[in-house]
Amino acid sequence: MKRICVFIGSDMGVQTDYLLSAKQLATEIVERDLELVYGAAKVGLMGVLADAVLELGGRVIGVVPKGLTQKEIVHDGLTELRVVSSMHERKAQMAELASGFITLPGGIGTLEETCEILTWAQIGIHKKPCGLLNVCGYYDHLIAYLDNMVEQGFFRAVHRSLLIVKDDPKQLLDSLESYQAPDFKRWMRESES
Repeated sequence: MKRICVFIGSDMGVQTDYLLSAKQLATEIVERDLELVYGAAKVGLMGVLADAVLELGGRVIGVVPKGLTQKEIVHDGLTELRVVSSMHERKAQMAELASGFITLPGGIGTLEETCEILTWAQIGIHKKPCGLLNVCGYYDHLIAYLDNMVEQGFFRAVHRSLLIVKDDPKQLLDSLESYQAPDFKRWMRESES
């Protein structure tokens, strides 16, 4: 892996563990000589993560839609800033730049980015690892929802396995680095027999 894209909140959340996990992830990113790709904000957990990577000597690439640059939330100390025309182009460029994806606690935008990148993996647009850092059980309900989708026949188990869930940044990055994408063709042949 060369670059890791992180979807993360532009707010701080209510628990200090969210902030600590962002800083721990930053340390792991730099120690593994990975570059960070993220949404370019200087606020909330996004800013904490970017600042920590930069302070440790790492590289940070921010991708932001032009409309958000006018809200004065763009981090001005990034290694590289890419301004794109839309949110869709932002996600496409982040996906193109990244070797893998990690989601930390965040709001509806973070959830939307995670769902889209997971859907892209499900339909074969990419074969990159997708990870969820479940800090203090923040995503327990989402994990249960995904498992319920499998139980109810709306999400195949092989597709559910595309999302790697850990509560420790080091373990999550270890899992992403050793990730092997499932062979969907083989799985389809086995499920048909």
